[in-house]
Amino acid sequence: MRPAILLAMLATPALAQSAAVLDARSAQAIVNGCAVHATAKKQSHAIVVVDVGGHVVAALRMDGNGTGIFDFALAKAQASAAWGIATAHMAEGAKSTPGFGDAPHVVIVGGGVPIYSADGKTRIGAAGASGEDPADDAACVDAGIRAAGLRSSRS
Repeated sequence: MRPAILLAMLATPALAQSAAVLDARSAQAIVNGCAVHATAKKQSHAIVVVDVGGHVVAALRMDGNGTGIFDFALAKAQASAAWGIATAHMAEGAKSTPGFGDAPHVVIVGGGVPIYSADGKTRIGAAGASGEDPADDAACVDAGIRAAGLRSSRS
């Protein structure tokens, strides 16, 4: 076997193991953590967790929420995944930057939050919640992210 091919074969597993990704188990832990937080506060949310590409990894529509609420949670998660910032910050940006509020994948209501690896170095996805006050939606998502052992901000 050629040395270059052997080196490539040996290096590939190490690279694959070191990449931080949002797996289904972590995404479900975020949903569960948010649901526990919501239940303790007697709230009900639709919760969506997406990867960095905005693709759904886990989701839950708690009792009492319609499909429109779910769609809004999805939009918040996808917006946060696209821009890498919380949707609450998008609302601030729309006030100070003309036209930003009309840009693609911008949601100017709180409740969408980026998800970072446990060490805070790699953005791995985003989560969104809807169904309550935007501050409560964001608090729910933050609680879920913490419950999963992940971070909602870069370290």
